[in-house]
Amino acid sequence: MKYYSTRDAAVRMDAAEAIKMGLSRDGGLLTPCEIPQIDRAFLESLVNVRYQERAAKVMGLYLTDYTYEELSGFAENAYGPEKFDCDAVAPVRTVDETTHCLELWHGPTSAFKDMALQMLPQLLSASLRKTGEEKTACILVATSGDTGKAAMEGFADVPQTKILVFYPENGVSQIQKLQMVTQAGDNVGVSAVKGNFDDAQNGVKRIFSNGEMRQELADRGYFLSSANSINWGRILPQIVYYVSAYCDLLAAGEIKLGEKVNFCVPTGNFGNILACYYARKMGVPVGKLICASNCNDVLTDFIRTGVYDRNRPFHTTMSPSMDILISSNLERLLFDLSGGDDALVRGYMEQLKATGRYQIGAEMLEKLQSLFYGGFCDETETKATIAAYYMDGYLMDTHTAVAAKVLQDYRRETGDEGAAVFASTASPYKFCDSVLEAIGETPEADALDRLEQLQRVTGVAAPRRLADLRGKEVRFTGVTEKERMEEVVRDFLR
Repeated sequence: MKYYSTRDAAVRMDAAEAIKMGLSRDGGLLTPCEIPQIDRAFLESLVNVRYQERAAKVMGLYLTDYTYEELSGFAENAYGPEKFDCDAVAPVRTVDETTHCLELWHGPTSAFKDMALQMLPQLLSASLRKTGEEKTACILVATSGDTGKAAMEGFADVPQTKILVFYPENGVSQIQKLQMVTQAGDNVGVSAVKGNFDDAQNGVKRIFSNGEMRQELADRGYFLSSANSINWGRILPQIVYYVSAYCDLLAAGEIKLGEKVNFCVPTGNFGNILACYYARKMGVPVGKLICASNCNDVLTDFIRTGVYDRNRPFHTTMSPSMDILISSNLERLLFDLSGGDDALVRGYMEQLKATGRYQIGAEMLEKLQSLFYGGFCDETETKATIAAYYMDGYLMDTHTAVAAKVLQDYRRETGDEGAAVFASTASPYKFCDSVLEAIGETPEADALDRLEQLQRVTGVAAPRRLADLRGKEVRFTGVTEKERMEEVVRDFLR
């Protein structure tokens, strides 16, 4: 299967090359030229098998230049018991007769990013071999909290790679920050950025599109790649868990084959819900795609009006991984909905860069609204949702609460009470202070004390790797202006 750019459809490359590059040199996102189709027999074949086998078979449909044996081995390495604390890997918990929760945080960093970032390093390492690449991959990551740690965890000490993570100085939780600044590995680096996530993300994109810098690094034996969801190697493993969730519901007798299931996903950069969209296009019986935002509700407004406008106040919230006003992966959706019209997409992205807004046409808006519902949840509602679910016996984090609340809103507004899954994207222990406040407790001052407090109050065990943060050495303390990120990269690669 070939991949092309959302900004130049004439670009063609194999999957290995697309994963190695991360981002097309024209600034576009690399995306498959076709979406493989699956049938009832394919889904039935996955119902009673392990997650690892589901991953290898689904990814094999897109990665035709990788062998099934390779992908099967990668899946065993990525999702085995030494990495994930749950045999199901991405278990589906039933909340009530028609509502289910897809838990995506049982990996080494307790966030859904592990689902892709335990796989991506193996895909990338293989791509270096397949393409005969001799240079070292310098992986640049902008993170709103979870991607950075998950990427470093996956790439730490992986041969022929170096990874540098940028995070907003005051835009992540204390636990998220501790996870990043204590990361082990000789090939990792971390820097805070004075600004918000969009500033960090724009800085990384700027570096990628800087031809002079790319040449400078090439002369020194490096090439740039990405572990953000702009890299197709991040999106593909996420498609797997939506296919897997549907199969788990079939196996549990919660639905019948062919019955549609709505999915509600807490969304910032749009990659997570985009993966569900691709699963739907493949033939998984997905009903409505419910896009859940926090107070940074640019996606809600876009789905409802067709106008994407980032010219609005930026809110720092208790769900920081969604504190994003420029949702990069929306570009892939626009490209697909337009039928691969690269000129149209390129125009939208130029408008966004120049004015901070663009508006899609009536026909595309109709397509968008037939597939997606957009809703948002404010801070008060987030806390109330955590409290309500806790009273019913389920402890959730702030991002999951946004999804749970928006699913309720969707059902109330539309009357659609069909089977639905909301995605749980992080352990509640990554956001102890907000969760403690939501359930009526006064958080203790220290972040690690709060972790122990939440465990003591709720009786829910904290993930082992989070509990192990106490006493770890802080290795990275750097902070940079957003305009000086290039210098940080140069210093890192000296």
